[in-house]
Formats: sequence, C-alpha cells, structure tokens
Amino acid sequence: MGNRAPNCLKCEHFHVTWDPKFPRGCRVFGVKSPRMPSLVVFESTGRHCPAFSQAPRIKSVTGESDAVD
Repeated sequence: MGNRAPNCLKCEHFHVTWDPKFPRGCRVFGVKSPRMPSLVVFESTGRHCPAFSQAPRIKSVTGESDAVD
C-alpha cells in the first residue's frame, strides 16, 4: 500500500450514511465524515488505516492503485 491512505470505496467496512452532511462512514472506527474515513483515521492517529480489507465484491485489476491521494 505504501505511504498513501487506502481507498475506502474498495473496503468492506465502508458504508454510505443517511446523513447528507456526513455521507461516508467506516463501520470499524465509527467514523462519519464528508471526506474519506481513511483520511480521518490518518489525521487522528498518524497511521494509515489498519482495518482496510478489500471488499469481496471488488476485483483487483493489475496496475490499478488502491490508494487515495
């Protein structure tokens, strides 16, 4: 993964919330945010998300980045 935050859209713990002001969420950390939860986790802990787990519905394509800039 390197030194970039994982792409929450490809994580099994990511979910869309009911709150239009905080539409992105993480079930593991209980985060609701207008930004990607992995960025909130990084800002809070100084470490990239340790709970990232690629969702089974996502097929990895060689050469495609799974990180968020």
